Amino acid sequence: MSRPRILVTNDDGIFSEGIERLAAALAEVGDVYTVAPDQERSAAGHALTLDTPLRAKEIGDRRWSVNGTPTDCVNWGVLHLLRDERPKLLFSGINLGLNLGDDVTYSGTVSAAFEGALLGIPSVAVSQEIERGFTFDAAAQFATRLGRRLLGETLPAKTLLNVNVPAGQVRGVRVARLGTRRYGETVIEKTDPRGRPYYWIGSTIPVGELEEGTDIIAVAEKSISVTPVHLDLTAYHAMELLEGIASALSPLGEPVTPRS
Repeated sequence: MSRPRILVTNDDGIFSEGIERLAAALAEVGDVYTVAPDQERSAAGHALTLDTPLRAKEIGDRRWSVNGTPTDCVNWGVLHLLRDERPKLLFSGINLGLNLGDDVTYSGTVSAAFEGALLGIPSVAVSQEIERGFTFDAAAQFATRLGRRLLGETLPAKTLLNVNVPAGQVRGVRVARLGTRRYGETVIEKTDPRGRPYYWIGSTIPVGELEEGTDIIAVAEKSISVTPVHLDLTAYHAMELLEGIASALSPLGEPVTPRS
C-alpha cells in the first residue's frame, strides 16, 4: 500500500533548520517532498511571481529549491512536481518566529498554507516562538501527531490551520481565534554614507493584546495555539451598511427628473 504524499515548504529558505526538522518528523506519516525558496522570503505574503521565470534545483532526495516565493513553491510543487498524484497534506514551516494575529496577512509561512488550501489540499502553517535555548522538538512532534490525525479528518473547504508553538515547556493545546498584533506605526529614516536617506518600516518588537480566547494569550500561557483560518475574507457584518451606500451611489437609485 502506497504512503500518502506530503508537501513541505516554508519562507525561511530550503536550508533552514525548521524545515529540515519538519520534513524529518513528517516522514513518519508519509512520503515527504520538500519544495522551498532558495533564500529567506519572510513577510513575502501571498506574492506570486508572474514577471520572471522560475527555476527549480534538486538539492537532495525529494528536495528542491525554487528562486521564488513560498506561494510559487506550492504551485510548482503541486501543479508540476506532484501533478500525477497531488499531496494529501501540505505543511509550511517550522517558521523561526511566531505568526500570531495580524501576522497571518504578511507571513510567507501562512500564505504558503493559504495557497495549499486554495488548491484543495489540507494545509497547516507551523511557527515556533524564539527564546534563549528554544528547540523545534515540540513543534516537530506536534506536526507528526497532527498530520496523522488530519489524514483521517476532513477540514472545511478553503480552511487552513495556523499553529504556533511556545518556547519552553508546553502545557497544552488550545483552539483559538486570531488576536491583534502590530509592529508599530513607524517609519524610521536613516542616512547612508553618501548622504542619501533610507527607511525602515515598523518596529522589530510586536505589540499584542492579551485577550481571552486568542492565539496570543494561548502562546503567552505556554499552550500550542491552533487557529482555523478561512479564505473567505468577506466582512459579512458590513454588508447591510454597504448595501445602503451602494443604493445611494447607484444611478438606478437616484431620483429621475422628468424631461420638459
